[in-house]
Amino acid sequence: MARVFLNNILRKIDFLLIGLVFILLIPIVGLHRLTDFIIFCLFVLSYDLLYGYMGRLSFGHMLYFGTGAYAAALFAQYVSPHPLLVLLFALAAGAAIGFCLGPIVVRTTGSCFALINMAFNQVGYFLALTAFARYTGGEDGLPVTLSSLGPFNPARPQSVFVLALFLLIACFWLVKRLTGSTFGSLLRGIKENETRMRFLGYNTFNYKWLAFCLSTALAGLAGAVGAINFGYVTTSLIDPQRNIEVIFAALMGGPGTLYGAVLGGILFMTVSNYLAAYITRWEMFLGLALLILVFRFPRGLAPYLADLRRRRVATAKASGRMG
Repeated sequence: MARVFLNNILRKIDFLLIGLVFILLIPIVGLHRLTDFIIFCLFVLSYDLLYGYMGRLSFGHMLYFGTGAYAAALFAQYVSPHPLLVLLFALAAGAAIGFCLGPIVVRTTGSCFALINMAFNQVGYFLALTAFARYTGGEDGLPVTLSSLGPFNPARPQSVFVLALFLLIACFWLVKRLTGSTFGSLLRGIKENETRMRFLGYNTFNYKWLAFCLSTALAGLAGAVGAINFGYVTTSLIDPQRNIEVIFAALMGGPGTLYGAVLGGILFMTVSNYLAAYITRWEMFLGLALLILVFRFPRGLAPYLADLRRRRVATAKASGRMG
């Protein structure tokens, strides 16, 4: 009985445990680098809402990350450097681009969905690099200068770390509530058999559009925090070639599991940060790691660990009854 009670409590505060894990990693990874980890985990979380829950593989999610980053930089430069307003504007910009592109994108499935996102990403990359280089800075980039707000000082790594961790925990809690509701069940139903969901009377287009807007909004928020953390924005934050990073992370952690998004983000950032320091062509080892994961853990690491835990609990219960 006590164990069941403890498990119920842990399920309710698991988003706080994620924060505790990152805090414990500070002495090992370092504050500034760990902030990068957190931002990337938030980005993977936004992607997993599309790929893991709705079953739509996108090759253009960097567009929405970069949109948030540039929105934050431009708003801070031309409108107001207020941190809260900058974050809200980036969130709104991510949602707006999802709202505008959604009616086109969510009508497609499979390879069409993946490629149309990539096409829009290429367009966005061209606009930032060439067409609007006067405003975006092109290859030179754009500085991000924010004012202080109470204890928050964007020049202090501690402040940005706390901001990123708070947003990750808040977004994790929000997505957990959504995916655990009827909305999440409908998304999983669309993933399994959209025709059946339409037959049952659901307007699947509206649900897909809403999920797409939520995903792009969270990606835009992650891009804004990334811009604040680096202090500048360049076209690398919207580069279509970087889409493989978030896809790898989602596959490594386990699509369709919120813990998998966080775990996959941490694993990918660990490999890409530390292997790159010692091996020039570290991507080859990342590819080998992905092959091992696909064959050994086809559903990702998070579902495998969850199954392992359930088996151990079942074994312990069986041993207790036998004793």
